[in-house]
Amino acid sequence: MSPKQAFSDFRGQFRGAVIEPGDAGYDEARKVYNAMIDRKPRLIAQCADVADVIAAVRMAQANDLRVSIRGGGHNAAGLGVCDDGMVIDVSPIRYVRVDPSSRTVSVGAGCKWGDVDHATHAFGLAVPSGIISSTGVAGLTLGGGMGHLTRKYGLTIDNLLSVDMVLADGSFVTASADENPDLFWAVRGGGGNFGVVTSFLFEGRPVHTVCAGPMLWNLDEAADVMKWYREFITQAPEEMNGFLAMMTVPPGPPFPEELHLRKMCAIVWCYQGSMEQANTILEPIRGYRRPAFEFFAPMPFPTLQGMFDPIYPTGLQWYWKADFFRELSDAAIEKHLEYASRLPTWQSTMHLYPVNGKANRVGASETAFSYRDAVWSGVIVGVDPDPASRGAITEWAREYYDALHPFGAGGAYVNFMMEEGEARIRATFRGNYERLAAVKAKYDPENFFHIGRLRLRTEPHAAWVKNQIRSITEKEELWQFHLRVMFWTVI
Repeated sequence: MSPKQAFSDFRGQFRGAVIEPGDAGYDEARKVYNAMIDRKPRLIAQCADVADVIAAVRMAQANDLRVSIRGGGHNAAGLGVCDDGMVIDVSPIRYVRVDPSSRTVSVGAGCKWGDVDHATHAFGLAVPSGIISSTGVAGLTLGGGMGHLTRKYGLTIDNLLSVDMVLADGSFVTASADENPDLFWAVRGGGGNFGVVTSFLFEGRPVHTVCAGPMLWNLDEAADVMKWYREFITQAPEEMNGFLAMMTVPPGPPFPEELHLRKMCAIVWCYQGSMEQANTILEPIRGYRRPAFEFFAPMPFPTLQGMFDPIYPTGLQWYWKADFFRELSDAAIEKHLEYASRLPTWQSTMHLYPVNGKANRVGASETAFSYRDAVWSGVIVGVDPDPASRGAITEWAREYYDALHPFGAGGAYVNFMMEEGEARIRATFRGNYERLAAVKAKYDPENFFHIGRLRLRTEPHAAWVKNQIRSITEKEELWQFHLRVMFWTVI
């Protein structure tokens, strides 16, 4: 069958939209959150349901198309879109069903966290997630998921009960503690290239109104604030969460005009309890170094979740670097202050998210997410709407990262990473890497889903071997090549 006929037949059996270059809406459909990513797929299959996902996988397999999987499109590295292949776009699979009696939440893979927050809030529930409501549910969950509720309720994956998936052979499976438990282990933090997740089942947590918002300090007080914070956040009640930021004050409300565009240190709090209790817990910092500004008040949880959405809309230029940290030393604080004073644009920032509390009480090998012994997850992001700023924001983020990395724990949160190579991925998964490789080999032996975090090979096995044969030089002994082939066959 000719490629033209195959595409025609595929369109006939596909319920969603199939978009190719030249079609109306192609350029819009290939856009992702990070405008620095500009990839041009051969076709985009916008799946209306699970049957469409199965058809798309089988179509790609039959026609030797590389594939990427797109949910919310929020991934920093733009892994949801590929050049010259098929984008399996599950964003139309967008529904949330809350069962208040069992406190479970069923979520379609195309949802964003704002969809979940809206649906669960009516029942006095929330699913622990991130800090931006436009983030996709699928990508954040499969990488781990950390945010305002992490210290009390753990990572998003610690609240995941099951997933439905379409595998590389087009079969449909459920992964949970009881069904395909090895696959369920892998998708909890191992990334998304074990198959196409079509739905998630979460445990909802009792969260409704929180006491939350930012406190800001001038940079000349930031060292003292950070030294106080590093002790406080490891001992505070787990109902109290707060991430630290180096930032430029946004030029708008609720911030007073005299602070607009000033470089400052911030802590964004979220407390699950009364305002009276929150003020008692935070009185020491107010007495020690009174904030230059604070916007700390009771608010519905979805309000907090959407607080930063206007600052970071889709279509900005982004460059990310990240590390886990077990401590915040005086020397590291000096580096933070140095690079905070050089923030290249007002949207560029650095965040330290606490991952202690409940998140630390899960064993390092219980899920694919291995850094259960970390205290913070740090991310440095250069951000600006202007493509001309790309060099400046990238250089600043890389230099900041190079200065801080010696203080890090080794790996980084995969959702904060760009494409940084196998060594970095191995450092992130640590002792879980080989187990992930075994699960990958079982459920996707030909590495069909190879655009993602766990890259055992960058192409299917037969093509990999062929290309390796081509690349053998006279200096490489044939027996060395055989050993390499055997190694990849085993994993």
